[in-house]
Amino acid sequence: MGASISPFPLLFEAGDRLSREEFLTLWERMPELENAELIDGVVYMPSPLSLRHGLFDGRFSLLLHTYALKTPGCQSTGESTWLMTEKSAPQPDLSLYILPEYGGRLQVIGGLASGAPELVVEIVKSSRSYDLGPKLALYQRAQVQEYVAALIEEERIEWRILQDGIYRLMAVDENGVFRSRAFPGLWVDGAAFWRMDGNRLIQALEQGLQSAEHVRFVDTLARKTSSLT
Repeated sequence: MGASISPFPLLFEAGDRLSREEFLTLWERMPELENAELIDGVVYMPSPLSLRHGLFDGRFSLLLHTYALKTPGCQSTGESTWLMTEKSAPQPDLSLYILPEYGGRLQVIGGLASGAPELVVEIVKSSRSYDLGPKLALYQRAQVQEYVAALIEEERIEWRILQDGIYRLMAVDENGVFRSRAFPGLWVDGAAFWRMDGNRLIQALEQGLQSAEHVRFVDTLARKTSSLT
């Protein structure tokens, strides 16, 4: 994946090998740089995002944001850097995570998220070999519970769930809807996503938010925060 053209001097380039500390220190000296990642000690610098990437990113962002608003103890974020391992600082397109006071794994170090979110989403096009190669291996090793890859060219969602330390592809239900296990009630209609049918996407999500499994999940989170306070 080629590096994007930059109007300012770069202190590192795609393919450079750096420690996490070196990577973060140099990045701090380039305030104009928005997107860069360190995966297993190797620097990756994504190409400029296409319009289609942005559109699909926006659709998924809306779903995760809505879910988080309706689920106390959960938050979503986009393109935040995670200090995920000693040699890695990825920048997922989207993340959904449980707050630590509700039993989540998130820590904040120097203003950056540390640990691993429970769910990440990557919108995949030119970054396919990277997102489904080194990045997938990193998320699995860091025990990200669910990894959702939206493959633009194939118009296919690959929703992976972590089982016994290994990612397995999750199938849709009889209505073509993905149902998250890490976040009960997060339902995503795959066909509607690619049609950009916002009404159907929200309808499926609202059905999930009204389901018994979501009610139980909210209750479980509430009991966890009570036990931690």
